[in-house]
Amino acid sequence: MAAPEERDLTQEQTEKLLQFQDLTGIESMDQCRHTLEQHNWNIEAAVQDRLNEQEGVPSVFNPPPSRPLQVNTADHRIYSYVVSRPQPRGLLGWGYYLIMLPFRFTYYTILDIFRFALRFIRPDPRSRVTDPVGDIVSFMHSFEEKYGRAHPVFYQGTYSQALNDAKRELRFLLVYLHGDDHQDSDEFCRNTLCAPEVISLINTRMLFWACSTNKPEGYRVSQALRENTYPFLAMIMLKDRRMTVVGRLEGLIQPDDLINQLTFIMDANQTYLVSERLEREERNQTQVLRQQQDEAYLASLRADQEKERKKREERERKRRKEEEVQQQKLAEERRRRNLQEEKERKLECLPPEPSPDDPDSVKIIFKLPNDSRVERRFHFSQSLTVIHDFLFSLKESPEKFQIEANFPRRVLPCVPSEEWPNPPTLQEAGLSHTEVLFVQDLTDE
Repeated sequence: MAAPEERDLTQEQTEKLLQFQDLTGIESMDQCRHTLEQHNWNIEAAVQDRLNEQEGVPSVFNPPPSRPLQVNTADHRIYSYVVSRPQPRGLLGWGYYLIMLPFRFTYYTILDIFRFALRFIRPDPRSRVTDPVGDIVSFMHSFEEKYGRAHPVFYQGTYSQALNDAKRELRFLLVYLHGDDHQDSDEFCRNTLCAPEVISLINTRMLFWACSTNKPEGYRVSQALRENTYPFLAMIMLKDRRMTVVGRLEGLIQPDDLINQLTFIMDANQTYLVSERLEREERNQTQVLRQQQDEAYLASLRADQEKERKKREERERKRRKEEEVQQQKLAEERRRRNLQEEKERKLECLPPEPSPDDPDSVKIIFKLPNDSRVERRFHFSQSLTVIHDFLFSLKESPEKFQIEANFPRRVLPCVPSEEWPNPPTLQEAGLSHTEVLFVQDLTDE
């Protein structure tokens, strides 16, 4: 007996259910049925989606939540390079530094206290990111207005999009956070970031994303990367299947030093990208091979299903043919039975045969199609219909026939027609006391 949950399935759905269970190895029949129902009983789509889930690819019916790609910043092996501001030189330099130190300390302390208090009165507007792409475009325009168009190619998209592209393309991503209020930001952008050799290195070997921390999108990224000072650069790449910060460069750095540090970071981590490329290629080849195997299996399955369909159609054709033959036999049997009943009825309705000495009687000899002869007497006053009924009642006579006379040769109108609505009598038909009439078989006409 079928399980309760299978009672309302059609035969085709039951076959697909068993085929899907055989393909995927899922033991739960309820899970198999649920998956097939999600795919509208398309077994190929259901099998492919199941294989994707086993490979770690999200199912189309269980999409991952739309959140930014997380970056691992807790790796203690991160390469960090901090450039400190140069110490004052000489008696005059130290004197100026000591005189300005209390003023700088007081200024930054008051500024920090003011910013801290302001957070309680009015939340930082940068904490709400409403137009991340607009923040990027606005920073690009302001950067070009101030420093010109000779700069590394900015990634024109959000931080999350840049991470996704770097992960997909297996490239390094260099993130630059611009501090508008920092005293070293202007010199770094003008002399280091826009240097031709720095531009060439960045454009040829990595993606470059930049934004100001005064913009909501830049502020959000700064909260995630936790920079200490400006200018700030972070090198991010796919490492151990996670987007990871592998290098941090903070402080005012010169062009040659920046190129050396970036090259060192890339050389130290290049093996991870090579390994990931090999693993990804192996996964792709495995997926292609599995897809080819699945396609071959499904092709074989479709061929078997086509054979089974043709067998069912052949069985159905034979069954219908047998039913047609049986119906024909029954129809023929009914026809013969009705014909026999009609013959018996005609025989019962025939008038009695006249005696041989009756002067108004006619002796008629009938020659049947099988060369047999039948003889009977009729009365001159009787209609030719009586002759037809007599012959029809005979066992040897055909179903349809006509009666012909020889001298002169003519067909006797024994049944009503348009020309003879009422068949004539034997006397009106010109028959003599003795006649020989011929029965012509019309059954096959």
